[in-house]
Amino acid sequence: MQALATEKSIPVEDYLSGEQLSEVRHEYIGGEVHAMAGASEAHNDIAGSIYSALRAHLKGKRCRAYIADVKVRLEVLGDDIFYYPDVLVACDPRDTNPLFKRFPTVIVEVLSDSTERIDRREKFWSYARIETLEEYVLVAQDKREVTVFRRANAWKAEVLRGKASVLRLASLEFTQPLRDIYEGVKL
Repeated sequence: MQALATEKSIPVEDYLSGEQLSEVRHEYIGGEVHAMAGASEAHNDIAGSIYSALRAHLKGKRCRAYIADVKVRLEVLGDDIFYYPDVLVACDPRDTNPLFKRFPTVIVEVLSDSTERIDRREKFWSYARIETLEEYVLVAQDKREVTVFRRANAWKAEVLRGKASVLRLASLEFTQPLRDIYEGVKL
């Protein structure tokens, strides 16, 4: 999703109350609000596939999967930041706010031409500072490719390609074949 910057700087409380009423989602970075453009069908299918598999896998467990409309709140260099990841999993009992999560375990972003640079750099840099984050997953939508960054591996990239490859999230004891992630998606 392409972020479209607005010029008005607003307090966090105003941002949060405005988001509850807005038909358009906005990310918030240090007082600046950025409207999020819509996603493609492939983007939706991929995120939905991962979310559905995670939700089923986590049923009855302490972790919960969220898709698209639950924000991650973090602070970087003194600035409050709210991002909307495509999929996130939160397991920490401190995460009690219904609008955002501060302590995610896994974050998934589906890449597009307009967001890939931000997802690979700015968001990666920000997310890696979250104390509870164990895995950050980037999923291409134009080719069968998933990149996994793990805290346990010093955030080094592990690139998965091809139908036979399997996404493994060790922190959740979860696996999903890439063929299932990309089912029905025209590459």
